[in-house]
Amino acid sequence: MSPRSCLLRCAGLALLLGSSLSAQAPAPSTAPALPLQQQIDELRAELREIKALLQERRDRVEAPIAPKRPEVLSVNVHGEPFRGSALARVAILEYSDFDCSYCAQYATTIYPLLDHAYVQAGKVKYFFRDLPGPEHPGATFKARLARCAGEQEKFWEGHDHLFRNQVPFDNQAMERLLKNVGLEENAFKACIQSDRYIEILQRSAQGARRMGLNGTPAFLIGTLSEDGRLLTATKVFLGAESYEAFRTVLDELLKAPQAN
Repeated sequence: MSPRSCLLRCAGLALLLGSSLSAQAPAPSTAPALPLQQQIDELRAELREIKALLQERRDRVEAPIAPKRPEVLSVNVHGEPFRGSALARVAILEYSDFDCSYCAQYATTIYPLLDHAYVQAGKVKYFFRDLPGPEHPGATFKARLARCAGEQEKFWEGHDHLFRNQVPFDNQAMERLLKNVGLEENAFKACIQSDRYIEILQRSAQGARRMGLNGTPAFLIGTLSEDGRLLTATKVFLGAESYEAFRTVLDELLKAPQAN
């Protein structure tokens, strides 16, 4: 190629490139430039938004995956406080927290209906376990109060009193509990001052969380083994279900051959 033709070709390419760049470049803005501080503030806002989105994505990636709860749960209930006939084969196991307002609502509204229709009638055996929540620092102490009342055969009386009187526990609350439940003071206070029941309460909470029960009230509903030690739960309620929901499940279980 001659120098002249090369020069002409390069000039043509330069013209084409220049026209292409001119077509792609945005037209100069006629809007006045933002003040510097406003530009900085907008950049900071965008950076905060990007940081929040990245953190949300990181949380989703790092969040632990909750174990899937099995359809049937088997729980050893030997030695747990219960109401109802020892011969009943259908059972409810409640996990509860004495400072949980939903638990108190259930205990004072729905449970009395279940107690009258199924527990006192000898159809259902009703068990209770503690699951004090970390947001209720006094709940473990109240659970120990109920257990210590149980040493005087007053567990359920203590249970009912504590749910009817959900107040911070002080000396006046102690006096009301002793009087209303009918407890012998010295033996009761000696039990409270000891460390017994702490390990039992810890095991109860750990067992519940292994089953994926992370809130209260929670209920396992099913049938008991012939010796009454093992509850095979086929239904789990998380939260204070309606009386009708309990009745539907219980009536179905009571119709089954193993319940008779």
